[in-house]
Amino acid sequence: MPITGTIARRLVVRGRVQGVGYRNYIEYKANQLGVKGWVRNRLDGSVEAVVQGDLAAVAEIIECAKRGPRAAEVASVEIGDAEGEHHSFAVHTTE
Repeated sequence: MPITGTIARRLVVRGRVQGVGYRNYIEYKANQLGVKGWVRNRLDGSVEAVVQGDLAAVAEIIECAKRGPRAAEVASVEIGDAEGEHHSFAVHTTE
């Protein structure tokens, strides 16, 4: 059962988003905003994340995902619903 008052979204970010500090950037922003979930590189060169938090915090982390760190060049961010309950934010291994 989801935490009351929270939403969760799955993001798939494409562009130049690996090897540029993108996962660390998302982790840093998530911790600043109180967002829970995870982020990982994917074998196809994209980055996938699940973000969970209050509506404003999730909206803000999505905006951060669209920008990325300075060295990144984000081409697109696919946003979908996600399920599960997360209690922290983690960087996962590539899958």
